[in-house]
Amino acid sequence: MYPAEADTSSDSNFDRHALASILAAATMDGGSVPEKAGVSGHELSVLLEQYFPAIEIKAEKQLLNVKCNEDEEVAMVSDLLLRQRSTEGNVGRWLAAMIARRAIEANHLWEDLGLRDRGELSRLLTRHFAPLAARNINNMRWKRFFYRMLCEDDGLVMCTTPVCAQCNDFNVCFGTESGESRVAGHPRDFLRQASGEVLDDRPI
Repeated sequence: MYPAEADTSSDSNFDRHALASILAAATMDGGSVPEKAGVSGHELSVLLEQYFPAIEIKAEKQLLNVKCNEDEEVAMVSDLLLRQRSTEGNVGRWLAAMIARRAIEANHLWEDLGLRDRGELSRLLTRHFAPLAARNINNMRWKRFFYRMLCEDDGLVMCTTPVCAQCNDFNVCFGTESGESRVAGHPRDFLRQASGEVLDDRPI
């Protein structure tokens, strides 16, 4: 099922779609899928088993012990999200780690998560990180909003003016986020490739 055709009417289907999209985007970047997705080899194995049981997973023991190297910037965004989780279970924790890792990539965050548009990212954040999402009352770009929240939580000021409309960076924070899904037409292939990294002996 392609992203444009995915049935996301229910929360569970939407979560599955979001996870598949993130893993597909991480796979497209090349290299280690767990590292690009922000999870360990063991977490990837558990995620695939829980949300995509049709994919056979026979992970080597050494791969299950591989941990994802997390830099300070990723850890800060992940902690911000974790502090304001609104759902229980593994999925919120996985998403916090994955969103934080993908946020350091160069494109719009929704693009680097493999989602279809910004609206899907807003839905994902509202569902799993509702208190944080509710603070974005001016519809700031999500990546920019995360860093603004980090600065405010530390008592710092990121903005050059207290009035957004008068700021030279207004379009950086609030500009349109149009574009096409990076994984349109390929989610199943990339998801199988992501699972293959758990299956075979390629380095993670």
